[in-house]
Amino acid sequence: MLLPPVPRPADVRLVVTDMDGTLLDPDGRVPDGLWPLLARMHDAGITLVPASGRQHATIAAAFPPERTPGHEELVIIAENGTYVTRGGAAVATDDLAPEAVGAIVRAVRGIDPVRGGAVVAGRRSAYVERADPGFVDHVRTYYTDLTVVDDLLAVDDQVLKVAVYDDVDSATGTYPSLEHLAGTLQVVVSSPHWVDVMNPGVNKGVALRRLQAALGVTPAQTVAFGDYLNDLEMLDAADWSYAMAGAHPDVLARAAHTAPGNADHGVVQVLAAMLDER
Repeated sequence: MLLPPVPRPADVRLVVTDMDGTLLDPDGRVPDGLWPLLARMHDAGITLVPASGRQHATIAAAFPPERTPGHEELVIIAENGTYVTRGGAAVATDDLAPEAVGAIVRAVRGIDPVRGGAVVAGRRSAYVERADPGFVDHVRTYYTDLTVVDDLLAVDDQVLKVAVYDDVDSATGTYPSLEHLAGTLQVVVSSPHWVDVMNPGVNKGVALRRLQAALGVTPAQTVAFGDYLNDLEMLDAADWSYAMAGAHPDVLARAAHTAPGNADHGVVQVLAAMLDER
């Protein structure tokens, strides 16, 4: 596909990108073509911010210091906006109340366990009580720091969200089973196989707007990439918003532009074109 319009690098200060289905290739890897672009962005005063439903530790591991210029100030929006760090230090968090965590876990226990299970995402670690190797190995892809416990209701940590994996389809399976929680909590279909339950009013877009305010960056100076429903508010916070080819239809309708898909390294293509723009 033809590349969409891109801003001039002099007009951009912030690039925010989702990970799965967006920046990462279909094998879950950061494209090799990104690393030289990060050096050019750093020289141009443009900050890259990964923003994901993934755990902070998992995102940070994808951006090693030796390949990430300015790593000491790396900003990460993790756990769908509930945990934001700069240089490894927390700058914004949004913890669930213990009674909310209990309500979510009990609701998930009522879902067919063969379909998936709950991941209680805490600040220190993520926790699961389903211990079969297939499930644990899958969850560890997204949660590097993972602890298997006997009882999720006994977890002693500050909990950011509860993620629920559905092996079949999250929108038609898990989501309806948790929809009754939406009166007091936010229930979001974050991918075809995951549902995230968080406090109301927290999302990647809220986190991005707080970051923009802290850095003195406007939406006009912000580029954002996404592919799924949990990216909608983030795209709204950037004038230069890009949905990936093959993204959820609602994302394609909401974004200002469409980039090539993640299999074609669309984020890298757009950023390279932007940096070459004069």
